[in-house]
Amino acid sequence: MNCLETNHNVGQYAGYKTRVLAAYFFEILTEKDTEKLSEIFAFSREKNLEILWISGGTNILFAKDFFPGIVIKNSLKGWNFDEQAKKLSIFSGEKISDIAEVLEKNFGEPIWHRFIGLPGTIAGAVVGNAGCFGLETENNFFSAKILDISTGETKILQKSDMNFGYRHSILKENPNYFLISAEFDLSEIREKYASDVDNIDFRENKQPKGNSCGSFFKNPGRDASAGSLIEQIGFKGKRHGGARWSDLHANFLLSDGETCKPSDLIELIRLTQKTVFEKTGFELVNEVRIIE
Repeated sequence: MNCLETNHNVGQYAGYKTRVLAAYFFEILTEKDTEKLSEIFAFSREKNLEILWISGGTNILFAKDFFPGIVIKNSLKGWNFDEQAKKLSIFSGEKISDIAEVLEKNFGEPIWHRFIGLPGTIAGAVVGNAGCFGLETENNFFSAKILDISTGETKILQKSDMNFGYRHSILKENPNYFLISAEFDLSEIREKYASDVDNIDFRENKQPKGNSCGSFFKNPGRDASAGSLIEQIGFKGKRHGGARWSDLHANFLLSDGETCKPSDLIELIRLTQKTVFEKTGFELVNEVRIIE
């Protein structure tokens, strides 16, 4: 297919920045580009190729240095804020943290203050109902414009259609639904979520800098955090090749970028899971999605 690039380095778009080539690559830069998705999906079925979506790339880890399918990157940008109506319309490729920061600095609108520093795009936030400090994407979500790739039809989904749950939405259930844009009503629940907590300082002081997807493992229970378990087994700051656990926050997996091999990350993860289980009895489960 003419619209697909071959052997494109897609690792640069993921949090760990390892070098990973994809057999095929397509980038959505404009809404018109979405018209090619039905054709790309048909090609994938014909050739039996897996399709992988990337937006911010902050929740994926490539296990190998080659992905034998099609990677589609969502780079749809643009947004508008109606100050009077408090309605915010955003294309799905925008970074949620950037929008939250501009809203507060340029418009004095603090309701998304808690999202400043949150990794990922609007697409990832809506699909996975992202949240932090008690605020979730669904709380002031209004509607979504989606493309049903199986039919080529564009639809508007209201909040009641989204089946929101903890880190879940209907878009997660249906891989044929592509989020074009979303609208939020910032006038709702304003008092509750216009936070006076300085979450920016919290993240700057507590979260490590570097090539990462943030916390790697889910906490296995209320009384046990993944970070404390990794620290307990003596793995805080442990390095394996170009991969290491942070010295600042033990559950933050960091990489040296392109000098780090995907196998370095995977081997350190597996060793950590094995050692934690042997020494504590807890099973650590990935929060970050591993692409095999």
